[in-house]
Amino acid sequence: MSRSVKLTVADVVTETPDACSLVFDAPEGFDYRPGQFLTVRIPSDRTGSVARCYSLASSPHTGEAPKVTVKRTAAGFGSNWLCDNVKRGDTLEVLLPSGLFTPKNLDDDLLLFAAGSGVTPIMSIVKSALVRGTGQVALIYANRDPESVIFAAELDELAAAHPRLTVVHWLETGRGGLPTAAQLAEEARPFVDYQAFLCGPGPFLDVVHGALDALGVPRTRVHTEVFTSLTGDPFAGPAEVEADAEGAATVDVELDGQVHTLRWPRANTLVDVMLGAGIDVPYSCQAGECGSCMCTLVEGEVTMDNPEILDPADIETGYILGCQAHPATDRLKIEF
Repeated sequence: MSRSVKLTVADVVTETPDACSLVFDAPEGFDYRPGQFLTVRIPSDRTGSVARCYSLASSPHTGEAPKVTVKRTAAGFGSNWLCDNVKRGDTLEVLLPSGLFTPKNLDDDLLLFAAGSGVTPIMSIVKSALVRGTGQVALIYANRDPESVIFAAELDELAAAHPRLTVVHWLETGRGGLPTAAQLAEEARPFVDYQAFLCGPGPFLDVVHGALDALGVPRTRVHTEVFTSLTGDPFAGPAEVEADAEGAATVDVELDGQVHTLRWPRANTLVDVMLGAGIDVPYSCQAGECGSCMCTLVEGEVTMDNPEILDPADIETGYILGCQAHPATDRLKIEF
């Protein structure tokens, strides 16, 4: 299967007044992991097309058709176009599923935080953990009011069917406004030893990080999904790599248990070099805006063109973005 594929829309489901799900007929071999996303090409009169990332709300372990859930945003071209124009039988071009926001072990106890449409990848993780895992699952889900709760009925059904699932709703209209770090810390205290997964708007993520920091949860157990509007064209092919470029560094890259030793020209990014070597590296936007290519710098130093989605704690831990990294030393070691 090529890097991009055209999917037929099997159904369009209205979830709330401002959110819909697009259900796809997926071709054979269309595999994904809980919490991953699709990058969708959306027609544009101005630029020909734009690319937007939408998380899969379905689970690969339940037999359901893959679906993404799209919530309208104010002046959001992509979300409004999809909700206004896509109908059953249409086709959309998408990149294959990508993203690292997925549990390594579905048997782990999971503490999940979501706000608004941030519940989309969280829902995929919830359903997968309940079907394939054995651990406890707790979801703290923030919304403006009852009408804005995406998947409300489905969550009620899952909680009734699975005693391992705890769902805590935070509604601004019933709780006196947006949650504070202290309030979320109190809600999360019973689940402090769980693996934490966070998805939602930036201000919400900041509050959740504050809550988890106050509870002493180490950053190694905190996993965050962040999306921004893509500015580049992730559907374009990889950049040309001059393998024998003068001054190229040498890098050992470990991916899926295999180590690849590559020459790394300083003008190219790590993703460019790996694609040029025919390696199936995880990436999507190539603009430092989605985090799909995040990896760990074990040895050596790099510079990054656009590291903004990484917070200081991520960088201190050694995380880098493969699509933004250039070698700053002659020898490096990196792990995906």
